[in-house]
Amino acid sequence: MGLFDMFKRQPPIRDAVELADFIDGNAAFVTQKGLYEYSRVRAGHYAKVLFKEQTFQNAIEHARWRAFPIGLAMAAEVVDSVLHADGGDRASNLQRLNGLVLSIFDRYPVPRSVGAEAWRIARADLDRQLKLIGVHPPKRAMDIQEPYAQAYFDTMPIHEQLRGRDFPTTRNYLKVTLCNVHDELSKRIDRAAFGAQPTAA
Repeated sequence: MGLFDMFKRQPPIRDAVELADFIDGNAAFVTQKGLYEYSRVRAGHYAKVLFKEQTFQNAIEHARWRAFPIGLAMAAEVVDSVLHADGGDRASNLQRLNGLVLSIFDRYPVPRSVGAEAWRIARADLDRQLKLIGVHPPKRAMDIQEPYAQAYFDTMPIHEQLRGRDFPTTRNYLKVTLCNVHDELSKRIDRAAFGAQPTAA
């Protein structure tokens, strides 16, 4: 990436394929950034040593895949918040959005660190969480993390006894990051191109 690439305007999101890529990328970003940054802060001066340890690399790889479905669910709620802030045919759009998010999950083979059975359960849990989005009105971006924050914090590859009272910090990280994702999607989504069926493939 060139020096000035960071200042380039991101392309608009005009169809379900581009929306799926946005959800996929941001779900991975939200979860992975938090895992790595928290581990780095917790390790302090020993972070470089820790990150080179194979045991830790295995642990964070496992945590990354455990957290990814949580990131997908949060990203889906961001999409719901952006698309339906002003009403619209939310029920049918949510049904299509749920299918889109599950198709993103299915892009990936079973992670070796997770195993087939746990991955199947993770998909079922994601499906259940996606269906629950429709039982309440679209949320403000800052509130989306609420039902997911504890489950996300529990994936941290740091022993429970060393985590201290860090949950509020993680929750605030999710608040800020999801607000940023919401702002980016609001700027990039082409509502005219999406038309009446914004998540139709």
